[in-house]
Amino acid sequence: MTKSDKEIMEILEAYDLTGTVWSAATLAKHDPKTVKRYVEARASGRNPYEREPRPKMIDTFLEKVEEWVEQSKATIRADVVHEKLVGLGQVAIAVGMSR
Repeated sequence: MTKSDKEIMEILEAYDLTGTVWSAATLAKHDPKTVKRYVEARASGRNPYEREPRPKMIDTFLEKVEEWVEQSKATIRADVVHEKLVGLGQVAIAVGMSR
């Protein structure tokens, strides 16, 4: 679950007040792992209010897929892209492809 900016601020204020993850977690009424994650993000210079993007399964194939979409002027179907990836020997997982 994503925390609101207010909740993150409360977590960081509790940590600044107590100086320990466990005490801040108790005070802010959040899990110690959550407090630790936000404290470490702030300490490393990252913005604790922004989430880091997660890698997606398509990232490996994205460049090739975008090329095909551009060549087809956005008319290529997903099943055709999948077949092309399989034909290239790329490993692709068919999620929601069965009918």
